[in-house]
Amino acid sequence: MVKLYTLSPNEFNSKLAEALKATKEFEQPEWSLFVKTSSHKQRPSFDQDFWVKRTASILRQIYRKGVVGVNRLRIRYGGRKDQGMKPPAFRQAGGKIIRTILQQLDSAGYTEKAKGKKAGRQLTLKGKELLESIK
Repeated sequence: MVKLYTLSPNEFNSKLAEALKATKEFEQPEWSLFVKTSSHKQRPSFDQDFWVKRTASILRQIYRKGVVGVNRLRIRYGGRKDQGMKPPAFRQAGGKIIRTILQQLDSAGYTEKAKGKKAGRQLTLKGKELLESIK
């Protein structure tokens, strides 16, 4: 558990994304190339590694928060929408990408549905070992 917080979040997420690329469960769906990640965005993401980077970021969020649901992650990845002459307003991110990534994490065995009072996903032992093995 000491290595996760000694690295900067950007550096840790990039190293975790490289480790996740080797796993076959994290293939980017074809439809994700054409959709925006949120209603506050103007265009879809042009980054080739967007899917594994978002997966690494979601895994890190689950590690930090304990139990995380789709709605909390939608708030986390949302942003300010430019409304022209009106003041900007906050918009949540889309839920389809987040739900699909969480389903892929479940099938890989890194997360599971929480069994406590809070609804959402939590890390399994395999997921914790993966995150703590990043150097």
